[in-house]
Amino acid sequence: MTDKCSILKNVEQDYPDYLRDESRKIGRADSISFPVTEEDVKDCLATIRGLGVPVTIQGARTGITGGAVPAGGHIINLSRMNKIGPVRHEQGRDFALITVQPGALLQEINKHIADETADGRKYFFPPDPTETSASIGGMISCNASGAKSFFYGATRLYVDRLRLVLADSSVIQIKRGEYKANGRRFSVKTESGRVIEGALPAYKMPDVKNAAGYFIRDDMDLIDLFVGFDGTLGIITEADLRLLPEPAVKWGVMIFFPSEEDVVGFVKDIRIAGKDGEQCKLVAIEFFDSRSLDLLRTQKNSNPAFKDIPHLPAEWRAAIYIEYHGDDKDAIETAVMGASEIMTAHNAHDDATWLASEQKEMERLKGFRHAVPEAVNLLIDERRKKHPSLTKLGTDLAVPDDRLDEVMKLYHDGLAVENLEYVIFGHIGDNHVHVNILPNDMAEYERGGRLYQDWAKAVVGMGGTVSGEHGIGNLKKHMLKAMYGEEGIRQMQKLKALFDPEGILNRDNLF
Repeated sequence: MTDKCSILKNVEQDYPDYLRDESRKIGRADSISFPVTEEDVKDCLATIRGLGVPVTIQGARTGITGGAVPAGGHIINLSRMNKIGPVRHEQGRDFALITVQPGALLQEINKHIADETADGRKYFFPPDPTETSASIGGMISCNASGAKSFFYGATRLYVDRLRLVLADSSVIQIKRGEYKANGRRFSVKTESGRVIEGALPAYKMPDVKNAAGYFIRDDMDLIDLFVGFDGTLGIITEADLRLLPEPAVKWGVMIFFPSEEDVVGFVKDIRIAGKDGEQCKLVAIEFFDSRSLDLLRTQKNSNPAFKDIPHLPAEWRAAIYIEYHGDDKDAIETAVMGASEIMTAHNAHDDATWLASEQKEMERLKGFRHAVPEAVNLLIDERRKKHPSLTKLGTDLAVPDDRLDEVMKLYHDGLAVENLEYVIFGHIGDNHVHVNILPNDMAEYERGGRLYQDWAKAVVGMGGTVSGEHGIGNLKKHMLKAMYGEEGIRQMQKLKALFDPEGILNRDNLF
């Protein structure tokens, strides 16, 4: 074994941070390794497999579903596999490519791309989760998305090639378009020539933004099986990412309304209007409820870190952020004027619109949007001093377009009955808002957890998903079971066994 992939002991004493992720859950492990190359990963697996212990795969540990929290055994942390290759353009394609290792951070990838050109123009990577310190391996494992997924979609669409080390140290290289399922049957070959073949699960995935369980469709491209797989089938060691041409013009608009009802009406109309844009694209529709704005007001008055947040008058009770991309400034101006008419029709405050048309202004609005989850985490961290096991309860549910009113009522009615503190914000354009329940003690946490379970069952009944973007990890396994049933889970386990017969990889995830 190489020195770079040594098996390191005393994890609890020497590497305590690697026993947790952003879920705030804390696990246990006997050992840890930090591979730098694919060969290191293979060597680590060969050694660990002989010990018969489970392996937890980690990246930057920014996930909030506990997927990187070890349940004993060994940790393979990929943070030192962080190389980023040059941006390159291949003739005849309308996108560029970049090769990255799984530990490369999104913020570093974006910085690298911004400094390069290919074929005489700039490119960008569309997925934009709030946490830019996420690693690309983790983003692929949970099919991360973010604010601009309304138009650009999630990470899956931008994965062109993957290399994975399987539990037996064999390697699969899979390129988009290379392996296709035949209905629900599939076959792939390792680099050593071993053929892995079998059946894909028979369940039907909901027609919504979705990151719950294995991606399965008839005649699917097999690369998609390894995006959103929660690290359960293999270890990603390299990826080619697709990059899109950078839009010449980007405008953002923050709009404030007197009520949530006005916001929902605006969202329905702006989605329809956004479909008409040919020279400009409506790429994001983000929501902030009255309690989110109240939380920011409180933080602005008490925490110097939030001093740059603009004054928010009390009559501003809800907000929407929209963003347009395109290459024609006149077309975007026309789209914003059209949006202004829709704002007026839904009672937006006349003096309550912030427009950003330059990069510095766009960053300021982005900072405002990200301030809400930061404020939530600060609040929970303070409460944890009295109740160490306390965490927020953040939903990740999404429903079809025609169920938006229904699901918002479901949330408010349940929270009112349970008398729980909360904020709601997020990707309302995809009918995918995050309800953050903010418990004051463990009794409220338990009540909030039961309420979340009830919502998950109701959302599945609406044709929705229990995870729009964060994946399942080990905190939402029961929700996945509610979504696909006992038989669906059994079929997923059978599929995993084809790639990982001993079930050592991320053993506590999904099932």
